[in-house]
Amino acid sequence: MRKTLTAILIALCTATTPAQADETAAQLPDSLMSRAVGNVESTLDRAFNYIGVRYKRGGSSPETGFDCSGFVKYLYDETLGLVLPHNAKAIAQQGERVEKSELQPGDLVFFNTMRRAFSHVGIYLGDNQFIHAPRTGTRVRIEDMSDRYWSRRFNGARRIQP
Repeated sequence: MRKTLTAILIALCTATTPAQADETAAQLPDSLMSRAVGNVESTLDRAFNYIGVRYKRGGSSPETGFDCSGFVKYLYDETLGLVLPHNAKAIAQQGERVEKSELQPGDLVFFNTMRRAFSHVGIYLGDNQFIHAPRTGTRVRIEDMSDRYWSRRFNGARRIQP
């Protein structure tokens, strides 16, 4: 059942136009549609629960702290059952490219924060906001992608497929 819901979610998220998403959604039973939407909401709701968890390099749990990829890996495994690598660049290779103008909540956003592409990852929330584990000495938080620092370092976005 989990794989079926993930496939539905991917189909809805990969529609290139709102009309295509509506058409896909119309073909789904109401119960499956609400579960697919619920999974994205569940992932984002769970992400909010970890605001304030400290950053820890290599961290992958709320108890030990998170680094950026550990945060994403933990959330996607816990809420969607998707096992991702614990490395931002490797996670970026797992997903389908998404244009910035086509971002949807739950998409992953990548930044060049270490003088190399895809060195940082966060989860897009909508309205140019994303949640992430920034760096040593900070905590999981929400930031605005239009802020100068992030807008200059944006590398791209991915929509994860099963």
